[in-house]
Amino acid sequence: MPTILRVDGLRVVIYPNDHMPEHVHVIGGGGEALFNLHCPDGPPVLRENYGFSRAEVAWIAAELLPHVGRLCEEWSRIHG
Repeated sequence: MPTILRVDGLRVVIYPNDHMPEHVHVIGGGGEALFNLHCPDGPPVLRENYGFSRAEVAWIAAELLPHVGRLCEEWSRIHG
């Protein structure tokens, strides 16, 4: 599972054998959340959350937003 980005101790991961739509897993601090990227321009939208507070989810989404283009490129590179 390639770590594509690190955000304040959290890992942003794209699994190689994952499914559409384009999304990332954000892992760390005892939680995991999945965000649909809405390629190519976002915004990232929470799909699943396991352990993050609402405030943390909002913060993560805001941190992902400037990187959506790069994350979408990585999704395409990994999944062909």
